[in-house]
Amino acid sequence: MSVPMVTSADHAEHAGGPGARTGIGKAFGTFGELLQGALPEPRGEFLVTFPIARWATAVFHHDPDADAIVVRPAHKGKSRRVAAQVLASLGVRGGGLLDISGELPEGKGLASSSADLVATVRAVGAAWDVTFTPAQTEAFLRGIEPADGVMYDEIVAFHHRDVRLGHRLGALPPLTVVAHDEGGQVDTVTHNRKAKVFDAEERREYAALLALLTDAVATRDLRTVGAVATRSAEMNARHRARGGFEDLRRLCHDVDGLGLVLAHSGTMLGVLLEAADPGLAGKAEHIRAGCAPLGGEVSVHRALGTGDRWTPATPPAAAPPQAHPSDHPSARPSHELET
Repeated sequence: MSVPMVTSADHAEHAGGPGARTGIGKAFGTFGELLQGALPEPRGEFLVTFPIARWATAVFHHDPDADAIVVRPAHKGKSRRVAAQVLASLGVRGGGLLDISGELPEGKGLASSSADLVATVRAVGAAWDVTFTPAQTEAFLRGIEPADGVMYDEIVAFHHRDVRLGHRLGALPPLTVVAHDEGGQVDTVTHNRKAKVFDAEERREYAALLALLTDAVATRDLRTVGAVATRSAEMNARHRARGGFEDLRRLCHDVDGLGLVLAHSGTMLGVLLEAADPGLAGKAEHIRAGCAPLGGEVSVHRALGTGDRWTPATPPAAAPPQAHPSDHPSARPSHELET
């Protein structure tokens, strides 16, 4: 893989002993998908991202004398694998410590795993003042797992199984999602192994919806965006019923919301509202109260939009903490090494 050498001094700090470097990377999550389905073409499964202002953070402390990469938390084995790939692409020997943290709960459909991986690519690159393009980042993730298109700073149509861009849609004015979480967790990798069967009629409808959504984002037609997202949620119910769907639809109607937006491979369903709506607080409270009989949790998420900074500035990297012996891969049971 060719690597463009792009200086990014505010993302890297050389710390520790001779040859030791530290880098920080961040990546946003996505509240489920505005649209997810399959196009008529072969391998046509796709999703449309809905980026939100919540991020995963990776900090990589390189140790030229180490023979492995230790990752914390220990179950983030896929992040360790992608970090090793990036080091190899840079021609760098050694290992180090990779710390993963952030604001994206796992198993909820907020692209936490994809954000961890993208943040890791950025952190390892940042340690050598290298910025990878979105296409290069795709290549690192391909073969690790199906992934969301969170390496692009805009809404994109993305072929998640193949980890490749479909096309860019652009950005919308900031939006808010008031979401109900039905509880539990969904293992995205296991979920994606169970391929859904889409008939020809469904595939044609998904193609029409994608064209409609592409135009709606370009023209900032928020009502059409909401209508497409709602239809995607309805069509997904043919493959996986979602508790509380009709309750959320009623609440959306009550507050004149834009529509429903679903974490198709997660546990959340939300009402889409304009962030600039002067009545936003009251509408959010009405939805929260209406969800109370459903159990579970209610949360509020702000979508990233025009005028937002899509990747927050990173603070200077600190010196690496001392890794505990139990953090080393050889010290853990084999079933904890990959998730």
